Amino acid sequence: MDLVMLAKGLTIAIGGMGPGIGIGLIGAKAMEAIGRNPEATGKILVPMLLASAFAEAIAIYALVIAFSIK
Repeated sequence: MDLVMLAKGLTIAIGGMGPGIGIGLIGAKAMEAIGRNPEATGKILVPMLLASAFAEAIAIYALVIAFSIK
C-alpha cells in the first residue's frame, strides 16, 4: 500500500514538472515578444494559449495515470 502511494505521488510530481516548466517558458517568451513588438499582441496571444493548453494536457495525463495505479 505504501509503495502504491509513493508511485502515485511520484507520477504526479514528475508528470507535473515538465508542463510547469514548459508553461513558464511559454509565458516568458510571449511576454518578451510582446515587449519587443506590442502591436503583435493579438497574433501572439492565441498561439501562446494553445501551447499552454497542450502543455497542461500532459499534466492531466499524468493525473489520470496516477489515478489508474492500483
